[in-house]
Amino acid sequence: MSKGKRQARRFRKTSETEITVTLGLDGRGTAKVKTGIPFFDHMLNLFARHGLFDLEVKAKGDLDVDLHHTVEDVGIVLGQALTSALGKKEGIRRYGTAHVPMDETLARVSVDLSGRPYLELRGLSQRGKVGNFPAQLVEEFFRALSVQGGMNLHAEVLYGRDVHHQIEALFKALARALEEAVRRDGRVRGVPSTKGRI
Repeated sequence: MSKGKRQARRFRKTSETEITVTLGLDGRGTAKVKTGIPFFDHMLNLFARHGLFDLEVKAKGDLDVDLHHTVEDVGIVLGQALTSALGKKEGIRRYGTAHVPMDETLARVSVDLSGRPYLELRGLSQRGKVGNFPAQLVEEFFRALSVQGGMNLHAEVLYGRDVHHQIEALFKALARALEEAVRRDGRVRGVPSTKGRI
């Protein structure tokens, strides 16, 4: 099992966005994020911090049209960087679950880096907004990350009233669950699957 740092850089350019993501899985939680969407920057910064990922995101998007394209495309490129950084997934734990409280809110996220993408998101106040950031964009980001990252992702706000707290708890729980799933375990030989690959 390689002990080298697992990192990747990915780029995507369309007529709507231009995104560059650099991700290090064995980091210290440092982040340099600039998407043009302040609340989204905050979520990505705390994702890096609580997952101990080194993350750099540079995004230019058609924010005058909508925030949707930028948020979704960052999820796509981050998922691609995750897949690349994981390589063959040898020696990882594969699964991760985290419960994170945020004042009156409690969120739970479970991930399986199975290579089979699926998103189940429950309990988030989809019609809420934090500033100009619609809560429904959390689902778009999580889905793009799940598909491109090849992960089974279950996220749920168990209870809570403040939509800001709901979203922040979800991002922190995602970070903690993903950190557990990508963590190397010296007891794991090869990939953690009876199929021999994931």
